[in-house]
Amino acid sequence: MAAKRKLFEEVGAGVQAPVLPMGGLIDAASGGSGGGARRGIRVWLALIFLLVAAMIVIGGLTRLTDSGLSITEWKPLHGAIPPLNAADWAEEFALYQASPEYLLQNKGMELEAFKTIFWWEWGHRQLGRMIGLVWLVGFFGFLAARQIPKGWTGRLLLLGALGGLQGAIGWWMVSSGLQGERVDVASYRLAVHLGLAFVIFGLIAWYYFLLGRTQTALMQARRAAEGRLRALSTALMHLTFVQILLGALVAGIDAGRGFPTWPDMNGQFFPADAFYVPGGALWQAFFENPGLVQFNHRMAGYLLLGLGIYAWIQGRKSAHTTTRNAFHAVLAMLLVQMTLGISTALGAATVPIAITHQIGAVILWVLILRARHLSIYPLAGTIRGGNL
Repeated sequence: MAAKRKLFEEVGAGVQAPVLPMGGLIDAASGGSGGGARRGIRVWLALIFLLVAAMIVIGGLTRLTDSGLSITEWKPLHGAIPPLNAADWAEEFALYQASPEYLLQNKGMELEAFKTIFWWEWGHRQLGRMIGLVWLVGFFGFLAARQIPKGWTGRLLLLGALGGLQGAIGWWMVSSGLQGERVDVASYRLAVHLGLAFVIFGLIAWYYFLLGRTQTALMQARRAAEGRLRALSTALMHLTFVQILLGALVAGIDAGRGFPTWPDMNGQFFPADAFYVPGGALWQAFFENPGLVQFNHRMAGYLLLGLGIYAWIQGRKSAHTTTRNAFHAVLAMLLVQMTLGISTALGAATVPIAITHQIGAVILWVLILRARHLSIYPLAGTIRGGNL
C-alpha cells in the first residue's frame, strides 16, 4: 500500500535529481575551452605568423635589390655574426668578388655598395634564425609544461620541420646563382622556396583559426558545413598557390620588366618567340622565356579573378553572416591584387609597387584560407545578431 502524502508536500521532495551529462569532456582532453594552452599557443603562432610574413616581404626586397647572392657561404650558426671589423669585411667582400654575379654584372663595385646588399641578405637570414628560435623555445616550452592540446604535438612539430627544410632549400636556391655564368638564382628553385614559405604561412594561419574555438564547437560547426563553398574556396586556394609559383618564376628571371604594357604584351596578345630558349629544350621555355612566363602569370590571374567572382556569388548565398563577409573580403582583395599586378607590369616592376604586389599575395592567401575555414566550420550566432 502506497504511503500517504502530506497535503503540502514539496513537489519532487525525496526524488533523486537526474544526473546531467558532464560537458566539455572533449575540450578537457584537448587543452581547454579556448583558454589555457590553446590561447597561449595561439599567441605564439600569431608571433610566428607575423615573423614569417615579414620574412616573405624581406625576401622579396632582397630579390628586388639583387642582394640575395651577396653572401656566398652557408653558415647556419656562425653566419649569425656579421663582419665586425675591416678585416672581416675584406674577407667577406673577397668571397663575393669571386662570384659570377660580381665578375659578370657588378665588377668594380666598391666595398660600401657591397655592404648595402650584404645587410639585406644578412637580415633575411637572421630573421629566419629568429623564427627558428621562436618556434624552438615555444614548442619545447609548451611540451615540457604538458600544455599542448591532444593531437596537436605532431602539427606543431611539423611547422618546425618545415622551417628547417626551408632553410636548406634557401641555400639550395642561393647556390644555384654561384655557379657557372649565372648572375641570378634559378627561377624554379626560387619558386620552390617561395612556395614552401606560403605553405608554412598557410599552415600557421589554419592552426590559428582552428585553435580559436573549442574542439566541441568545431565538431558542432562542421555539421553545418557548406559543401559548395568549401569546394570553391579549396579551388581558389589551389589556384592562388599556382599563381604564387608563377609569380616567383616571373621574379626569378625579371620577366615583369620586359613587357610594360597592358592588356597586350608589347602590342601582341601572345608574345613572339614564346617557346624559344637559347640552347634549351621546349619545356625550359615555361621557366626561362620571359614572354611565356609573363603570359602564363597573366592568364592565371584572369582565371583566378573569374573563379573568385563565381565563388563570391555563391558565398553571398551563405546562411552565415561571417561566411558571407569572408567571401566579400576575398573578392575585394582579388580586385586590389589584380590592380597591383597591372600596375607592377606597367611600372616595369619597380621596387615599391612590386613589393606591394607581393604583400597583396600574402593578404589574399590568408583571406582565402579564412573563407575556406568558415565554409567548413561556419560561425553561427544569435537570431538577433543575424549570424545564422
